Formats: sequence, structure tokens, C-alpha cells
Amino acid sequence: MRLRDNCAALAIGALTGLASAVPASADGELRVCADPNNLPFSNSAEAGFENKLATMVAAKLGRQTTYTWWAQRRGFIRNTLKAEKCDVVMGVPADYDRVETTKPYYRSSYVFVSRQSQHLDLSSLLDPRLHRLIIGVHLVGDDGNNPPPAQALGELGIVDNVRGYSIYGDYRQADPPARLIEAVEHGEIDIAAAWGPLGGYFAAQSEVPLTVAPIQDGARFAPQQFQFAISMGVRKGDHALRDQLNVFIDEHRSEIAALLRSYGVPLVDGSAAGSGGHE
Repeated sequence: MRLRDNCAALAIGALTGLASAVPASADGELRVCADPNNLPFSNSAEAGFENKLATMVAAKLGRQTTYTWWAQRRGFIRNTLKAEKCDVVMGVPADYDRVETTKPYYRSSYVFVSRQSQHLDLSSLLDPRLHRLIIGVHLVGDDGNNPPPAQALGELGIVDNVRGYSIYGDYRQADPPARLIEAVEHGEIDIAAAWGPLGGYFAAQSEVPLTVAPIQDGARFAPQQFQFAISMGVRKGDHALRDQLNVFIDEHRSEIAALLRSYGVPLVDGSAAGSGGHE
């Protein structure tokens, strides 16, 4: 996922339904659009939580998952879903207007990630310690469309001690967004501000104990958003498939929540229900 900012860099996923208008429904395939190198969301080994969720849906519908793999960067939606190479994206912001979205199936937040040994216990962007700590953030590009933590820190005048890590990174390496959390692990930075699913998952993989804490006061920086509801996305006008996915979401919320928690996804209010994009 990459999300509207970060998930401009982050959140993504999808599924399909019973009797969709697309030909794939007729031959028993669930055609999923996904990034082959974007854990914890998806990868070519089908090890991401969006892959697992697609498998759950396919099993419920008596279908087999097939994938169209495309790097989740600019042009992702245009070259996959809109090109009719696949039928569903597993994770998009609930208000993402380039696709037809389902009901949200989870809501998460941006988080701070730090080493447990530092005992920072930090959850506020207004904490005065942020003026002296070395802070890492994901950056999307040079067009100003960067994630909310980067924007908020800039508004607060916290700039000189901020280090940027590209959300896209070096695609030849596994899971490029992980570099930000690895920088915390290796002591290159004191704290990272990251999209929750990324922060939670990669913190759990760290050999050094890390603390993950939701950013609590993001509302102070409106219109920047720090919490996002995530839905599945299908082609616009495919109401039949959208409705079938909505039924699945309603009937399997507890299983979805358990899957997300097993990947370390911080869930707002502890629920897997349901907003951060794709192109």
C-alpha cells in the first residue's frame, strides 16, 4: 500500500467476486493486480497479507488466484486494472477516485518506530524532543506529494534533523520501503515516522527490539491525514464485483483482522473496518 501520500507509496491490494462482468469470472480466476516486491502487502512469492487475503477470497468463491505483477509506482492502476489485465487491487484508500472501492476492511495510522532501548515513548508530533532527535521519513518525490509526517515536520520547522528515505527505493533489492525501519534498527536514525502496516511489519522482523506507537495528534495538521481506511478496488462501474467483495468483507471481518494482526498491522480502534494511492 502505498497510500495516497506514502501509500502514494503504500497500501494496495484486491479481489474479485462471483459473477463479474469481466471474462475472468467465467473461467474461475480471481485476477489480482499487485506489486511483486512490496511486503508486507504483496510479493511474487505471494507472502504478503494482501496475497493471503486474495487467497481467502478466492477460496470462498471457488476460484484460483492469478496475478498481473507491476511495480506500484506511477502508472500502476493505468497499466493493470484500467488496462483490464486484472480485475481487483487488494488495498487502496477508501476514497480513492480512480477505482470503484469496496467498504473499508481496515483502518490504520502512521506510527513512530524507535529502539526499545531508548525508551522514547513518543507518540506526539509536538514532542519537543523531535527538534533534536534524528528522524527518518519516507519521501515520494520532488513534487511536494510527500507523506503526512514529512509535511507536518516541515510545518513545525523540524527540517535539519530529518532524513528522507525514498518509498520506492532501489527496486533491485527486496522490499525497498524497509530501508527506513532498518535505519532505526541499525542506529542510523533515532526514530522513524512510517505508515503503520510498514512500520509494524518490519519492526517485527528486526533483530533489535523496536517500539511501534501510533501518532496520536495528527488531526492538528489538517488537512493532512494520519489515519486511513483501506478498501479493495475494482474498475469503475463494476458494481457487481464490488458488491460481492462487500459481502465477503462483512462476513469475514474477524478473519481479516486476525490476518492483519499477524502481520503487525496497527489497527485503529482494534478493528478491521474501515483513509491514504495508486495511479
